[in-house]
Amino acid sequence: MEKRQSKLSQIVWLVVIWAASILALGAVSMVLRLLMTSAGLKSS
Repeated sequence: MEKRQSKLSQIVWLVVIWAASILALGAVSMVLRLLMTSAGLKSS
């Protein structure tokens, strides 16, 4: 049972870290978009 629990825990951590990285990428892209828009660079 201990082996199964640790495997499940590893999968949960993998998903959490993956989701956090996706959110971080989204946040960085939003900041870059805001900076570019404030600098006068607009996408169409």
